[in-house]
Amino acid sequence: MALSIRTAPFLYPLHLFHTMEFPEEVIAVTKRGKREVRSFIDRGTFVRYAYLDPETGERKEKKYKLVLKREDGTVEEYFVIPTGKNRFLMLRGEGKGPRKIMTPDGPVELYDML
Repeated sequence: MALSIRTAPFLYPLHLFHTMEFPEEVIAVTKRGKREVRSFIDRGTFVRYAYLDPETGERKEKKYKLVLKREDGTVEEYFVIPTGKNRFLMLRGEGKGPRKIMTPDGPVELYDML
């Protein structure tokens, strides 16, 4: 059974979804049993990096940075911080502009990897 909705996802004009039927394969069911449509936002490439102690080479904290580049070229950055078992908090970070990160092949410009 397809889902018919009266409201639209925030990305699209309301009139596009007033009477639209959605196939079952795009329907998700929440833990409370509520049905929702998985709706595309955008896509692109990403880079993740962690912070290491320069003396030991070990991770300083369990947080990491996630840098996303959309197909249109815009970049978003997030800190991903573990808060418990299988749970994470994502905080939008400020774009600090070009910077290098360490890879197995040596330092590389972050934006060249996106």
